[in-house]
Amino acid sequence: MTTMSAPSETPWPSLTGARPARLLSLDFLRGLTIAFMILVNNNGDEQLAYWPLKHAAWNGFTPTDLVFPTFLFLVGISTVFSTASRLAQGATKQSLFLHVLRRSITLYVLGLLIHGFPFFNLHTMRFYGVLPRIAICYFIIATLYILSPGWRSKAALAIGALAAYWILMRFVPVPGYGVPTHDIPLLDRDANLTAWLDRQLFSASHLYEHTRDPEGLLSTIPALATALFGVVTGIWLRTQRTLTQKITGIAIAGISGILLGGLWNITFPINKKLWTSSYALFAAGLSLSLLALSLFIVDLRRTPGKQDHSGALKPFFIFGTNAIVAYAFSELLAALLYSIHTHPGVTLQQSIFRSFQQVVPNVPFASLLYSIAFVAVCWLFVAVLYRRKIFIKI
Repeated sequence: MTTMSAPSETPWPSLTGARPARLLSLDFLRGLTIAFMILVNNNGDEQLAYWPLKHAAWNGFTPTDLVFPTFLFLVGISTVFSTASRLAQGATKQSLFLHVLRRSITLYVLGLLIHGFPFFNLHTMRFYGVLPRIAICYFIIATLYILSPGWRSKAALAIGALAAYWILMRFVPVPGYGVPTHDIPLLDRDANLTAWLDRQLFSASHLYEHTRDPEGLLSTIPALATALFGVVTGIWLRTQRTLTQKITGIAIAGISGILLGGLWNITFPINKKLWTSSYALFAAGLSLSLLALSLFIVDLRRTPGKQDHSGALKPFFIFGTNAIVAYAFSELLAALLYSIHTHPGVTLQQSIFRSFQQVVPNVPFASLLYSIAFVAVCWLFVAVLYRRKIFIKI
């Protein structure tokens, strides 16, 4: 991923020197994903928001649970195109690795800064999170692709990661609790290997949910598989097949992932907070399906030679060109709204939401309107960058 804000902004020539048409669908889908991510992360009322805009309490899924894996999947695709582009331009593998290392560290540190803003209390600093997970997965998959651009090793590693995580969560005894399905329930909220390991590494004040973290260390294994699925898809998109053939293959893979993830859910439940193997497969299937649909709508039906982002889809293209910047801005803005108090015990966020409630008494709908307004503010920020042709590289 050559730019964390918009990995697809560099040209995408093939290694043979031929320059295929730019796939605008990737910008669109990335922007759509970021817009929805900001929307669900900033409900006016976290408890009473509509259920599709909240994470599943534990097992199962909602549309919200599918946002992060879709973005991570797109990171995998972008990594292929950007790395292949740099190799075609004459970059050495050593320079590419240093480039990947620098950007991974930068992205991880940015995640820490966002978590600490605005008070930067080291006693409650969260070291896991969305950006740290992206940084780790990006570093690994980009390094693997630099070493070997073939798809077979990536597919095998992804399958191996899902199988290994299932074995760890299903058969390895959890210290102090016992063996899953024998002594304790499978995927118990706190008595699972992922949560146990997080508590060994960090105290409760450093974990998002105090006894566990949804972006914990062990669950990075299946998350890596999600990114690797993106790498394999990126390699597929760079083949010499027609766009129709590519869309068909991606759609078939998407349906297969949904079915396989659904079947695995019977014995290894879909769970976003643990990023279970069934969840990774299911989410990858949906991401592939969305990509196939985006390719069909945006690229296959596009007028040859037309490069402008016009019409109803343009706002998502704008989000997609500075995606990480949009996410970082939304997180910093939200932290600021929650840290400023307009009255004792009342934050600025609560005051703004109460103004929405005065107009719309229905709390879930008022919460949705607040979320939409929040997304609009973030979009205006990114739109200014887009209008000035500023694409921030991280």
